[in-house]
Amino acid sequence: MMEASGANESREYTQPRSSGPTPKRWARRVERRPSRAWLCQLSRPMATTPQTHPLPPASTPNRLQCSFLITAQRPSGALRGCCPAFTEDSLSAKPTLSKPIGSGEASSPAVVFRRLWPYIKPLLWVVVGAIVAMAVSAGTDAAIPALLKPLLDKGFGAHASDSAKWFVPVAVIGLALIRGVSQYASGYLLAYVSNKILLDLRLKMFNRMIHTSVAFFQRETASTVINAIVFEVNQILNVLLSVMVTLVRDSLTVIFLLGYLFYLNWRLTLIVAVLLPGIGWLVGKINRRLRRLNREHQLLTNELSYIVEETVGGYKVVKVHNGEQYEIDRFTTMSKRLRGYAMRMTVSGGLAQPLTQFLASIALAVVITIAVVQSSSDQTTVGGFVAFVTSMLLIISPLKHLMDVNQPLQRGMTACELIFGLIDEPSEPEGGGKPLQRARGEVEFRDVSFNYSTNGTSATHKRHTLDHVSFKVAPGEMVALAGPSGSGKTTLVNLLPRFFDPTGGQILVDGVPLPEYDLHALRGQIAMVSQDVVLFNDTVANNVAYGQTADAQKVRAALRAANLWDTVEAMPNGIETLVGDNGMMLSGGQRQRLAIARAIYKDAPILILDEATSALDSESERHVQSALETLMKGRTTLVIAHRLSTIERADRILVLEAGRIVERGSHRELLKQDGLYAHLHRIQFQQNAA
Repeated sequence: MMEASGANESREYTQPRSSGPTPKRWARRVERRPSRAWLCQLSRPMATTPQTHPLPPASTPNRLQCSFLITAQRPSGALRGCCPAFTEDSLSAKPTLSKPIGSGEASSPAVVFRRLWPYIKPLLWVVVGAIVAMAVSAGTDAAIPALLKPLLDKGFGAHASDSAKWFVPVAVIGLALIRGVSQYASGYLLAYVSNKILLDLRLKMFNRMIHTSVAFFQRETASTVINAIVFEVNQILNVLLSVMVTLVRDSLTVIFLLGYLFYLNWRLTLIVAVLLPGIGWLVGKINRRLRRLNREHQLLTNELSYIVEETVGGYKVVKVHNGEQYEIDRFTTMSKRLRGYAMRMTVSGGLAQPLTQFLASIALAVVITIAVVQSSSDQTTVGGFVAFVTSMLLIISPLKHLMDVNQPLQRGMTACELIFGLIDEPSEPEGGGKPLQRARGEVEFRDVSFNYSTNGTSATHKRHTLDHVSFKVAPGEMVALAGPSGSGKTTLVNLLPRFFDPTGGQILVDGVPLPEYDLHALRGQIAMVSQDVVLFNDTVANNVAYGQTADAQKVRAALRAANLWDTVEAMPNGIETLVGDNGMMLSGGQRQRLAIARAIYKDAPILILDEATSALDSESERHVQSALETLMKGRTTLVIAHRLSTIERADRILVLEAGRIVERGSHRELLKQDGLYAHLHRIQFQQNAA
């Protein structure tokens, strides 16, 4: 649609605040989801799994309602801008990142450890050092009650030993020193290991996300991916730090204390040991419930993040349609459900500690009773009894810690499902490896068909977005694609850079099928400009030269060709000025021309222009059209045409309807045929006249 010229185009530029990358900025960059265009039509019930909103069902458009300007049933927002492959033909699907680890095997500590082992193995000696330090720390706990027995038996009374009087205090100080050093060493070594693993996992996840197929970004919400990469991976840090310290140090403390108890009085110790299987059974039952609740809590957290992200992204629609109360109700409902799950987790996790302490109290009462009986026959000394009871009391604290570790451990295991679910996502096919330095620009579609059934629809609901399409574009030729919305124009051009692969037929560049080319080499031959512009919170120069090294002279030349140099020159720092989040400091027309400058800078032999000038006012469009005509000389150009000025300049026009080419020819030839193209032409002419 034509943009009004005036204040918006010439408003005063305000320098945005410079900041390093943050989750918020990153979230805006990777957002891929169909939602904002239908923000006020959402009426789905709250589910326990994050969902994308289904797009309206496809239908045959009424010709009287169709024109080159109509783009109905097309999701708006950053998804189509960042990922032009997302079209009106894409079908929504439930996010599936929250799946069992790997290929569906049930999560368990053994499975999690096996997946983490490749990250732990290079740091094995550091882990061993941390375990040794924790073992020393645990040993000092068992040594404390061992010192009480000689102190009480030989350090008091008329026959007290002088060595016992002085050895025990010195030993206590020495144990405290050893304990402090070992705890510091184990904490530092574990922090080193966990932060290194955290870094490796986060880099692995981001690299895999970057190299996944376009279908992944259609399937997953941005909030799910952000939670996995930015937040959920921190659960691994929590597991490796607090959980591992508890499991290793407290387990060793329990083992050492139990060993000392057996040494003191094995009969009494057996009474304590009888309770351990009961405690283990109790913990196992609680573990299974906690794991299920954690998984559901995680999914609800993703859904809550999705609601916030959706509301923030579509704030204009929310306000203009008075949707504030609707969004508040949605958020409140989901927040209350999240609170309910949190309380259920608290109840389940909190049962372990009091039940364990109750069982331990029973054991302590029995031990005291038996010890009193044994003392009457001189089988137990005062020092031995005090040391035994002290050891029992000391063992309760590490047992309590082991009980409390269940909840964060299960939370970490649930996070691992999400993390490794992303890492296990298949990457894009890299192609056949055939190099392509500079393409001549010959493009051919041979009997190409395509449908989105592989993205989640059943085989019985296949809808051919493209149906046996064939045409050839000579090097340097400009071909316009026209037709009503939903006819497959955008899908067709998205097959060229292999955002998707056709389900039938072949696409060739310079006579070679696309799968034979190296994928990055192929995409290096293509420049794309869409109506939905994506700009990064970076400088003008880096946005223009995105993916390449910024050359100041070439950047200025590209900006001049896109009729944007005067605007950039007036900015505070020229081409080094930050443009803000997605170019928020620029007007719509300026953002569009910056995207065109990016295509000019790339200087690719094949151009894809999707409504490339639709956001410009008439004066800017005139300058940009002139620049584009110069750019298109000698280059193969595919234009999704929505304006007569673009269509009339095309060497050929392909008219699509329901995924088929129904007409082809020049502008004049198609008008003479008086078919679909002529019908759409008359509608737009009437709209322009009105």
